[in-house]
Amino acid sequence: MAVFETHQGTSPLILAFPHTGTDVPAAIWERLNDNGRILADTDWHIERLYDGLLPNVTTVRATFHRYVIDANRDPAGVSLYPGQNTTGLVPETDFDGKPIWKDGQAPTEADIADRLANFHAPYHAALAAEIERIKAIHDVAIVYDCHSIRSLIPFLFEGRLPGFNVGTDMGRTCAREIERAAYEVCANAEGYTSVLNGRFKGGWTTRHYGRPETGVHAIQMELAQISHLATEAPPFAYDEDKAARLRVHLKDILHRIAALAATLPH
Repeated sequence: MAVFETHQGTSPLILAFPHTGTDVPAAIWERLNDNGRILADTDWHIERLYDGLLPNVTTVRATFHRYVIDANRDPAGVSLYPGQNTTGLVPETDFDGKPIWKDGQAPTEADIADRLANFHAPYHAALAAEIERIKAIHDVAIVYDCHSIRSLIPFLFEGRLPGFNVGTDMGRTCAREIERAAYEVCANAEGYTSVLNGRFKGGWTTRHYGRPETGVHAIQMELAQISHLATEAPPFAYDEDKAARLRVHLKDILHRIAALAATLPH
């Protein structure tokens, strides 16, 4: 199967989708238990949510599920959030801490190495290539990493997650103007809550590529799924009315960030 999909545009902005894929090769599917086969930790419908919001935007989307391997984790397996509950490069549990593999079928070191080579690396090679292509056009490139997660997951965080969760690794991964432009929209969006560099400060994609001094900026947007799903439970259905309201703000964010590209130092 194709492990990623790329749509090439000419905007300075690149949308990355590491967690919307639901493809699981048959040999891996057979090793998942019934809980794992729900694929509950998918970033449901995010590519649909952003579709058409910014003309000529480049998109890079992983088609494989994060249970195959997580495209937003350090390939060396280093934790993004030391001391906090999280899931690894190839998760052993879901976001509720429940096992996802049949007994004795959890991925081995050899499995992880194979999946790094055949899934994780090709996706990031495609993303890196698009960053270089866009940077050649504009002298800068801005990676906007698109995510969503259930708003209530006690295993990962206390309380209810805000609707908008903007992550820039405490301002390290992008120019302050980008951070400010994105968060200003979130903070002023009526009916939504927001936080900057809260529980989610930007995953491996944001931290790896975000090097403002080289002209490459990166920012992560983690959306609470209740903002665009009918319910945060199977079948994780897309809610057209909720999504339409949310898309207004997401469109504003993307257009503001893209407009900043010409003002950033090269």
